[in-house]
Amino acid sequence: MAKNDECPDVIFIGQPNCGKSTLFNAIAGFKVVSDYFPGTTVQHAHSKVNVSGRILNIIDLPGTYSLNPSDEAERVALTHLFQEKPDLIINVIDASILGRNLEMTLELSELGYPMIVALNMMDLAEKKGITIDPKKLEEALGVPVIPMIASHGRGIKELLDEALYGLDVQKTPRRMVWARDVEDKLVEVEQALPEDFLIVANPRFTAIKAIEIERPYFNRMLEVISPPFKQVVDKVRSELQERHGAPAYEVIAAERHHLAFKIFENSSVIKRGKRVSWQERMDDVLMHPFLGYVILLGVLLAFFTIIFKVATPIEEFFLGPMNDLRGTLPDKLGTGLFYYLVDGLIQGIGGGIAIVLPYFLPLLFLMSILEDVKYLARIGFLMDTFMHKIGLHGKSVSAFILGFGCNVPAIVATRTLESRRDRVITSLLIPFIPCSARTTIILALVAYYLGPLWALGFYVFNMFIVGILGRVLSWIYKRPSPGLIVEIPALKAPSLRNIFRNTYFQLRAFIQFAWPVLIAGSIVLAVLQFLRFDKVVNLIFSPLVSGVLGLPQDLGVTLVFGFLRKELSLIMMLQALGVGYQDLMTMISREQLVVFVVFMSFFVPCLSTVAILWREIGRREALLSMALNSSVALLISVTVRLLLSL
Repeated sequence: MAKNDECPDVIFIGQPNCGKSTLFNAIAGFKVVSDYFPGTTVQHAHSKVNVSGRILNIIDLPGTYSLNPSDEAERVALTHLFQEKPDLIINVIDASILGRNLEMTLELSELGYPMIVALNMMDLAEKKGITIDPKKLEEALGVPVIPMIASHGRGIKELLDEALYGLDVQKTPRRMVWARDVEDKLVEVEQALPEDFLIVANPRFTAIKAIEIERPYFNRMLEVISPPFKQVVDKVRSELQERHGAPAYEVIAAERHHLAFKIFENSSVIKRGKRVSWQERMDDVLMHPFLGYVILLGVLLAFFTIIFKVATPIEEFFLGPMNDLRGTLPDKLGTGLFYYLVDGLIQGIGGGIAIVLPYFLPLLFLMSILEDVKYLARIGFLMDTFMHKIGLHGKSVSAFILGFGCNVPAIVATRTLESRRDRVITSLLIPFIPCSARTTIILALVAYYLGPLWALGFYVFNMFIVGILGRVLSWIYKRPSPGLIVEIPALKAPSLRNIFRNTYFQLRAFIQFAWPVLIAGSIVLAVLQFLRFDKVVNLIFSPLVSGVLGLPQDLGVTLVFGFLRKELSLIMMLQALGVGYQDLMTMISREQLVVFVVFMSFFVPCLSTVAILWREIGRREALLSMALNSSVALLISVTVRLLLSL
């Protein structure tokens, strides 16, 4: 029986891109809660679900390639496995690359915990000409194997039924026997374990990790806990290296690799001479050294055009009633403080509905499509060469791509970078990536008033600036960047269910956190306008706003509110100038509009981004980021102003 009969813990664990989160979301629905692991910035998702009248606490751990603590995601996965021992493990594996995924399955089996294997993406395996016999796989592993296509909902009921049965039966994996000499050395370490030594999962697993983890901090820990045991571990490592001509951890990895592919070969049939799949044909085009970049530009242009075409009529539909309502307020409320409060409230709520959401919602939807079909990974591949030219590598691209949604999780994602130098450079560049808030400004102002091509040009120019800054920062931080093997997940048809779910979660986050800030900021500005204190703020920033940038002095207050949330600068711009959205161009020129967008896009990051920079890479680098963004914003804005004046 499970240790927690009332609400047993069931964890989902697997390598990246195995479809684990798709499966988890299909089961959890919209009840998912995302939290940070204690003491870390790595998120996990969890949800309580009712399965045949029984409540299960299902937990989606971050994707990880192994159980060795080489990065933050792996460390938190280990912490969850060991400190909060689950009642059941569901190991999700990609059937189309079964041999590689089985290596982690074998590592999980060493824990001795009750486990089920969810054999996902069976459709992709079949398209590759791979036929897998789940029964033979069950016999080899000693645990239930459920074939699935999670994106289509196939196999989910069978998996949940097996999970309920597994929680009661607690069936553990079969013990795998390695080569005789390796097995003998493993037994030697296991027998040398001190009685008071902290056993992780079981003595065998503890002995394996003692041999396998050859990191300085771990060796120092062994020396402190038990010098005699460390001597045995060092001796075994040395003997394995001498016999096999490779470090001990490689010998252990080779054993798993050999067993994994032996199980794969015994349980699968591969059809030779198969036809080239449509995914492979598409990848030949999408990642072509020339056509790939042409397609990327086309995708971005279509991206902006679709958002513009969808958002414009929605925006105009809502703006009319909002402006009509605001026009009736002076007659009904007078011009006192109550009028300013109500007007600020309407502008905060109405601005979100009429100006922000018409652009933000299709942006989220299209980003979810690109993510679901796995095109974002191909963008990372295409940008790898670009990243090398600025002194980084393709692993930084995933953080940059996250930055298009929000800079905060993007900076957190730099924890996966091995070197401090790469983390600092990438974190300093991320605030120059247009997040969804700044993209909303670009679309609502540049695309609306100047056209989608201007918006695309702004993005291309933005990437150009990121490249120049990356090169400059690489000259400052001279140590070379480590290499990277980029894994490209298979292309797949989009799932409307996944797309709508991802869009819903991100929209919910905006409504819960960003929109209240917009409303509060609008009300605060209204109060400042009533007290005429906004004139003081504008006067303070007048030398910069009017003198250097050539913008209306009334826009000085937008710098303050833009630091809180970038979307605020859009709402505040209209509120500060005292005009409706459609009348904006009567107050500023096209040149001033471009200068304003350029400055607000590159200007100091928002408050939450500065806070996460401070925590992740340090106070000095956070202050450097603020200074760098402000300097670049000022330099580029002045340059753009001079060029446009010509």
